[in-house]
Amino acid sequence: MKLLIASDAWHPQVNGVVRSLEQMVRRAPEHGFETTLLSAGSFPSLPMPGYPEIRLAYAARSRVAERWRTERPTHVHIATEGPVGYAARRHCLSQGLPFTTSYHTRFPEYLAARLPVPEALSYAYLRRFHGAARGTMVSTASLQGELEARGFTHLMRWTRGVDTERFRPAAPGAPSPAELADLPRPLFLYVGRLAVEKNIAAFLKLDLPGTKVVVGDGPDRGRLQGLAPDARFLGTRTGAALSAIYAACDVFVFPSLTDTFGIVLLEALACGLPVAAFPVPGPNDVIGGTRVGILDQDLRAAALAALDLSRAECRAEALRRGWDVSARQFFGNIIEAHGGERQVRDAA
Repeated sequence: MKLLIASDAWHPQVNGVVRSLEQMVRRAPEHGFETTLLSAGSFPSLPMPGYPEIRLAYAARSRVAERWRTERPTHVHIATEGPVGYAARRHCLSQGLPFTTSYHTRFPEYLAARLPVPEALSYAYLRRFHGAARGTMVSTASLQGELEARGFTHLMRWTRGVDTERFRPAAPGAPSPAELADLPRPLFLYVGRLAVEKNIAAFLKLDLPGTKVVVGDGPDRGRLQGLAPDARFLGTRTGAALSAIYAACDVFVFPSLTDTFGIVLLEALACGLPVAAFPVPGPNDVIGGTRVGILDQDLRAAALAALDLSRAECRAEALRRGWDVSARQFFGNIIEAHGGERQVRDAA
């Protein structure tokens, strides 16, 4: 079976969509699939105004049709609702091909935070976009309930995971990363995109002891550094360097009110780092009902209380959340959405 994944988000972007898709690509052979990617890098593109890290592709219909003739996919998954995703959707509909989609990002809220675009209008577009799919994958029960209330149909669950080999506690006696070694403790950490919709200012304004550490980059970095000149901004970190920072800090603070999941929550737990967050969808689904995080409308109180949580329990919780579970759901959904068929007819 050959799965074509259409996504506007891919390397060199660093975000949850990219992390999720790269893990599915890595595990595809275990589930009988070969994957090919249709991304913004496949077409001419321009940087998104105000957010140059994201490229907007010109996905010409002829180029998309040519890729289909070359790749001859048996299954199609459309991961994003941008120009590449829309072009793949249009081609599938014109050829009568079934496909699945996934809902990763609250674009209506993110767009409304930047431009005077009513959320109702954005949701109408998204309902129409996903309504043509055989199934739309969502990460949590909370998100599924929200979208069903907004009129979305054919929703399927696809959880996320964490690589517990890459993200792990520091070895006994290992020194702290050099950029953290001399900072006053405790260390309160945020990891993620530095953008207005992430509500990072709510973290930076907290009256906390020790030091606030921020990992990531994005269009809001300059403003955020002005808000908290005493915070330590480290820029983007990945892989072993990121794992070492998680493991060296004391609490992971997740101020977002709009994330649909929050893979960074699992990365923090895998490194033995307890979580403080607001009691909203995403954190509620990931750490609600566990003893590895504190959810409170008072984020300062949550951050201070999280200092007393067991790092060993954090690691144990993460070990139950591997990407293998996520992959079984994802590829199972792909097969189910095609009616159990292991092959669909080729596009013309």
